[in-house]
Amino acid sequence: MTQLTLPMLWQEAARFADIESIYDEPALYGVTDGKAIGTYLEHKFTAHLITLYTLLPGNSAMGIDLPGLEVDIKVTSIRQPQSSCPYRSARQKIFGLGYHLLVFVYSKTDDSINRTGRLEMLHTIFVDKTRTADFQMTRGIIQILENDGNVDDLIAFMMDRNLPVDEIEAQKLAEELLQNPPEPGYLTISNALQWRLQYSRVIQNAGNVEGVYRVR
Repeated sequence: MTQLTLPMLWQEAARFADIESIYDEPALYGVTDGKAIGTYLEHKFTAHLITLYTLLPGNSAMGIDLPGLEVDIKVTSIRQPQSSCPYRSARQKIFGLGYHLLVFVYSKTDDSINRTGRLEMLHTIFVDKTRTADFQMTRGIIQILENDGNVDDLIAFMMDRNLPVDEIEAQKLAEELLQNPPEPGYLTISNALQWRLQYSRVIQNAGNVEGVYRVR
């Protein structure tokens, strides 16, 4: 079988979204739990890929769906486009999650006569890993650096934004940022035991900014 590549993944995601949008699933009838719907769709798409392609081996410790391609699959309702992901370090909010995101955004309807559920795929979006940082955090840091900000300015900003770091880590990050400014991120990442990712800006900007692509 052919090894799965990112361009092939995009093609299959678009095809899968087309098919899923007109598919009536009895198992989804009456289901309102977003996590259950997300798990259903992620497993279905991954199973679809496995029947057609050889998946590249990767570091499964990353805890993402397609580690060989460094891609995690996210499924979210258009009513509240968000999901969670493992928290590794505060750096992710500035430099990105460390992997790409393939985001399926659906609107669910139930057919009470046939007792089936349907997931209409409204958006299928690929977010390059270089754009998976927090929008406000990266924008603020870039503005400080453009205004000749120094280490103290960066530390104050990170503390004001409640970045979950102590003073020593904030100092190290600030020194690193002077040498290595971040790329603009397009996620909204809320602090929690797990990161809470919100996708409204990704949906809004898909196809219009570098690194956020509209697959379908």
